[in-house]
Amino acid sequence: MEISFNNTANAFAYKSDKELKQAKFLFSTMGYPMFVPIGVRLTPLLVKGKLPFINKIIRSTIFKQFVGGESLENTHDVTTTLDKYGVQVILDYGVEGKEGEENFEKATQIFIDVVNYAATQKNIPFISIKVTGLARFGLLQKLNEAPRLRSGIHDHETEMNEWERVKDRLYRICEVASQKNVGVLIDAEESWIQDPVDRLAMELMQVFNKQKAVIYNTIQLYRHDRLDFFKLSHRIANEQGFILGMKLVRGAYMEKERARAAQHGYPSPIQPNKESSDRDFNAAVTFAIDNINSIAVIVASHNEESNLLATQLMEQKNISHNHPHVHFSQLYGMSDNITFNLAKEGFSVSKYLPFGPIKDVIPYLMRRAQENSSISGQTSRELSLIKKELHRRKH
Repeated sequence: MEISFNNTANAFAYKSDKELKQAKFLFSTMGYPMFVPIGVRLTPLLVKGKLPFINKIIRSTIFKQFVGGESLENTHDVTTTLDKYGVQVILDYGVEGKEGEENFEKATQIFIDVVNYAATQKNIPFISIKVTGLARFGLLQKLNEAPRLRSGIHDHETEMNEWERVKDRLYRICEVASQKNVGVLIDAEESWIQDPVDRLAMELMQVFNKQKAVIYNTIQLYRHDRLDFFKLSHRIANEQGFILGMKLVRGAYMEKERARAAQHGYPSPIQPNKESSDRDFNAAVTFAIDNINSIAVIVASHNEESNLLATQLMEQKNISHNHPHVHFSQLYGMSDNITFNLAKEGFSVSKYLPFGPIKDVIPYLMRRAQENSSISGQTSRELSLIKKELHRRKH
């Protein structure tokens, strides 16, 4: 197998010259030190729709680059284009941080609609869910801090009822997903609300993952305790007779996690350095592929070395490129050099594709901008590949 993540002809075959030049302009702009701080300050105004001209600029630049559209139907064009190149899609209804039972019920119905839509499209094997879209943040925090009772909380009857409603929402979504053969990826959250999410994910797997992997939890390996948690989850899955579904990511809340730990005076859950995160991520990839029959893994990474490691381990163990228990994924709008070159070699790979009204997905877009500027060399790597391809097309 000859796989190269430097092959820009494969990486950008789906983009026209004009689209590549637009991407080049965007990543050049994101490289400016002031871009993210200014963007974060403007976000509240954008959400309230106070700056219509900025809204228009965002729609034609950063929104177009990283988001599939404002509605489920709008994602169709992107999905169809990706399908031509053997790239699948993970659909993500990108609304975050809305509170209130009415909003949670509305989000539940949208997730069910997304599952039903995914079932009609041959290249959408998964949808992604954030539990904070279905549950009150304060409830999750209280559950996280409660003693590890099976019930999850002390004796607050109203909160017990509220938690039962959250579980019911997840069960309703997963029931439809299981019937329709669509996988459900449960996103990771901040460490101080993660515990109830983990327990609920395991409970759902115990019900729905008996025959095949339908439900996947997510571990952020920039946390120093997650590799052990992965191994513990696997032991429990084996004891209880279900397939463990796990999406591996490095993580998305590092600055926030460190700041909160310092403020509250507890040890930071974050790895001491990038090398430790990389080591644990690669160890998790190896552990998953070593246990391919009982673990279904999604290698959700923009790190070329980690993706390469997974492909090499599969080659060594003679695991087929499209084995149902190994899937690769990158965010839409980033790391096309990884996604499209994996697809070219016949690996199961997808783009994580958010959609939703522009004002609702702005928090997601700001995280992408922050991520690109904080990951060492991410923006410059994207830019250099785009420039390389534009140069190749000229000559």
